[in-house]
Amino acid sequence: MRLFQRGQRSLFGEILDWMLTPLLLLVPVSIGVTWLVAQGIANRPFDRTLEFNAQTLARLVTFQNGSLQFHLPQAASELLRADDTDHVYYQVLSADDELLGGDADVPRPPDEADDGEVIVRDDTMRGQTVRVAATWVELRGPDGAARRVQVQVAETREKQRVLAAEIIKGVLLPQFAILPLAILLIWLALVRGIKPLSELEDRIRERRSDDLSPLDDSQVPVEVAPLVMSVNGLLIKLKETLATQKRFLADAAHQLKTPLAGLRMQADLALREGTNADDLKQSLKHIGRSSIRATHTVNQLLSLARAEGGIGALAPQMCDFARLAIEVVREAVPRALDRRIDLGYDGHQPGAPGVQLQGHPTLLKELVRNLLDNAINYTPSSADHPGVITVRVLGDPFGKVLLLQVEDNGPGIAEAERELVFEPFYRVLGSEADGSGLGLPIVREIADRHAAQVSHEEAHPGRQPPGSRFTVRFELARER
Repeated sequence: MRLFQRGQRSLFGEILDWMLTPLLLLVPVSIGVTWLVAQGIANRPFDRTLEFNAQTLARLVTFQNGSLQFHLPQAASELLRADDTDHVYYQVLSADDELLGGDADVPRPPDEADDGEVIVRDDTMRGQTVRVAATWVELRGPDGAARRVQVQVAETREKQRVLAAEIIKGVLLPQFAILPLAILLIWLALVRGIKPLSELEDRIRERRSDDLSPLDDSQVPVEVAPLVMSVNGLLIKLKETLATQKRFLADAAHQLKTPLAGLRMQADLALREGTNADDLKQSLKHIGRSSIRATHTVNQLLSLARAEGGIGALAPQMCDFARLAIEVVREAVPRALDRRIDLGYDGHQPGAPGVQLQGHPTLLKELVRNLLDNAINYTPSSADHPGVITVRVLGDPFGKVLLLQVEDNGPGIAEAERELVFEPFYRVLGSEADGSGLGLPIVREIADRHAAQVSHEEAHPGRQPPGSRFTVRFELARER
């Protein structure tokens, strides 16, 4: 039952509904209970009078000369008939249905009781509801013979009804007067109770758009504190995200500044007067290299942005990870040949058990591509010491594990830098390889999105150079 219908849910209205609805439903229950209690209270004094009258009449029955005698004094008779509001009837009846006195049409009691016990009941007489008190008395004559006599006193119930009505009015009328006051007090209590929420709302509205400091939860109710703590947690995450974005933009601007400055410088050199064909050709060559580097940096920035935020719009699907890895290896073969690097694939073939993975094909290929580009960039190769890069996809259908390994025979990564290389724009000190420092951060971001783990170890421990082996471990979904 909803007392107040609204288009949008209101906490104030919900609490008010749950408080007022039971209160209003209890009103008819209260009326019924009050009526029953009033009837009991109204009957009690009149029942005692009827019991007294029945016992008094029973004492007027005597057993003389072998017969039962009942004599009602005139004063007692007038006392019974003295009420103008109600009618009083009485009956004195022997065990053999001999009427000794009173009215013959007084209803008989349904059951008998012990001598001296008085039973009070409701009954009907002459078309009216009456209250009847019945008692039994046993009399013994001189010869020891015993005779039972039934005595009943009945009275109409007009006085009881009037008294019950007065009791109900006295009880219910104040309740109806108090009910609006109770509703008003409940309303005011709710307004006072939710005031901290309104104050919290005002504090949030008054904040500047750049103020992401935690809210003060010391002045809010205990029930609201978890909500404030959750909002504070969200503010902290938002603050960290904004800080990361600012740092990312600053680093991106710094990384793009170098190739763009090179482009501008080479263009200025090419436009100088007296530039010969060889100098112009050399400038154009540098411009081409700078444009390639800038394009590569922009593409990696877009890949990182897609890995961080764009995956929510992509629907995961079942992928053959071995097929994806082989496609990336084939795309990288021309570049590896240009650098005289031996690039190969050594692992499970497409369609093999354990290489099926639930994920996003575009991002998974980007993960393999960045690991492979990183290996090609940092693996030196010469005729005496050719570079070797191997890509493996290994599936374990029983252990529900899928591994991707990209291994090279390059210089490796110092142990102190193995975690730093996963930070955006970080590059290994002393390296002359061309790169932006975004490849491995992209790999980790995509792996995190697929609940995978990325690790690094030396490919050939104890040898120089030790090489690198990057391993991405995917947990396959278990059948239920």
